[in-house]
Amino acid sequence: MKTQQKMMLLPTFLLLSFGGQAVLGHQEIPQKVQQAFTTKFPGAKKVKWEKENEIEWEAEFKINGVEYSANFLEDGSWQETEHEIKKNEVPVNILSILNTEFPGYKIDAAEISETAEGKFYEFELEKGKEEIEVILSWEGKLIKKEITKDEKD
Repeated sequence: MKTQQKMMLLPTFLLLSFGGQAVLGHQEIPQKVQQAFTTKFPGAKKVKWEKENEIEWEAEFKINGVEYSANFLEDGSWQETEHEIKKNEVPVNILSILNTEFPGYKIDAAEISETAEGKFYEFELEKGKEEIEVILSWEGKLIKKEITKDEKD
């Protein structure tokens, strides 16, 4: 066998050697996490894993060209999925609520977050040097408002 052919077989050999389990650096992604991810997101492409903390893993991936992130606990339980949306994708009723509740603020970033409790809109809003994070329910009810940066910072 030529050297080039041997090198092409190396990734297959390594994958089989680890029993099909993904490995991130020196950390092995738990089998339960991988199974839960594959079941929930069968069409995911370009999956990249990161250990979020001692018990949580985050996968970044694409589905139909949209970038997502999803978090799973080590036992495989799904915690959250997020993906950014463009400002022009924010529904008119949600924009109206933002304009009424936070006059003068501009949307810096917008995401849709889904948890076991439901779907939410998450926004980073700016007004001058002040930045706030706002979470609205799918229906537009204010769930959270937190100042992340103000003029004193």
